[in-house]
Amino acid sequence: MTMSEPEFDLFVIGAGSGGVRAARWAAQRGARVAVAEQGPLGGTCVNLGCIPKKLFAYAAHHPGDVAGARGFGWSGEAPAFDWATLRDNKNVEIARLNGVYERLLIGAGVSIVRGRAQLSGPNEVRVDGRLIRARHILVATGGRAVRPDIPGTGHSITSDEAFHLDRLPRSVLVVGGGYIAVEFASIFNGLGVAATLVHRGDRLLRNFDAEIGPFLAEQMRGHGVDIRLGRQVAAIGSSGSSGAGGRLAVTFDNGEVIAFDDVLQATGRLPNTLDLGLEEAGVELSPNGAVRVDALFQTRVPSIHAIGDCIDRMQLTPVALSEGMFVADRLFGRGERSVSYDNIPTAVFSHPNVATVGLTEGEARERHGDVRIYRSTFTPLREQLARTGGRVLMKLVVDAATDRVLGVHMVGPEAGEIVQGFAVALTCGATKAQFDATLGIHPTAAEEFVTMRDPVPQSPAA
Repeated sequence: MTMSEPEFDLFVIGAGSGGVRAARWAAQRGARVAVAEQGPLGGTCVNLGCIPKKLFAYAAHHPGDVAGARGFGWSGEAPAFDWATLRDNKNVEIARLNGVYERLLIGAGVSIVRGRAQLSGPNEVRVDGRLIRARHILVATGGRAVRPDIPGTGHSITSDEAFHLDRLPRSVLVVGGGYIAVEFASIFNGLGVAATLVHRGDRLLRNFDAEIGPFLAEQMRGHGVDIRLGRQVAAIGSSGSSGAGGRLAVTFDNGEVIAFDDVLQATGRLPNTLDLGLEEAGVELSPNGAVRVDALFQTRVPSIHAIGDCIDRMQLTPVALSEGMFVADRLFGRGERSVSYDNIPTAVFSHPNVATVGLTEGEARERHGDVRIYRSTFTPLREQLARTGGRVLMKLVVDAATDRVLGVHMVGPEAGEIVQGFAVALTCGATKAQFDATLGIHPTAAEEFVTMRDPVPQSPAA
């Protein structure tokens, strides 16, 4: 091999979900592939996101299940909770998944390069002093949690640290109104922590349908989460200066001061593109650090591509997987795959769960004009005896001109499991008449989506 001949056909920076999928697909199509990763394999989703979060969410559901069991005739002392056991069992599962990712890569013939990778040019990457040449470079470095720039912000934690706490706090302030904030507020609350959520906006989950946030807030409050909207944290004082008895003194923008054991900042994530040598290699970045790519996920440097959270389009694991497969297929396959950002289902594992697919009511009115709205709120059958106060919201958004269902939205138990199936229907272009013609499974909450017959009255302003 000459000095100018590339060692690999594809070099992937980042072994998260998208990077690993792209690497495997390319290798299985005959490409010489390497992946560089300085941390555990699997990226954010496996190590600091979807998987550990869902495990914690499962744990946080058990107190409600135990309380509800009394209405079904079960009695006796509730089991005690041990934080260290949950945390350590979670770590064992994550380590198992790290090994699965490693075996998948090795099995596909992908070389794993341990260390931090930086671009040295359009076809060169340097990993801890080693210079590697590749025909194509794929940046799949994901995102990173950030803290707001306020006095004392260093005393707070992010979701990254929340997965590895030495001890469970007695009280916690969660700052933010997005999916990470509502999930962790629900998790801490379910595990017996006095949880307060503060959000500067007037509703939670502002990018979801406008009815989701208020309904979720009402349900979370009913479960014991103290939610304060229209408020911001002005400063966080350490125990040494606050006089808060070893706790953190949090000053709000209205001057109120409250002490908490921990403050979790869930106010956003940024593309993880710092110090990668991207701009030096000719790659253009957005003001927030996102890699600018075209419809083919190619940067303005033809040999450098990017996918996943670092391009800041849709921060969802299945989206990164789809993007990774697209790039691998385009470069080394038949180029038959496509990536669509329409009808992407998503779930929020708060208590209760939230799930949605398709357009919100606001988006549908903007794009289609006249729409019909079907909505149902009810107490599910389990709650009639459990009596823990849980209610369900279901909503359909329908195009009045074509009868096509444009959006499906739900707040309630197992919302993600239910809406996944309806995502198939929306992808197939299902109409409300076809929903109506579908028999429901009785008795389930899910059957409500195919039994809502009457649209809600529309105000003249709508």
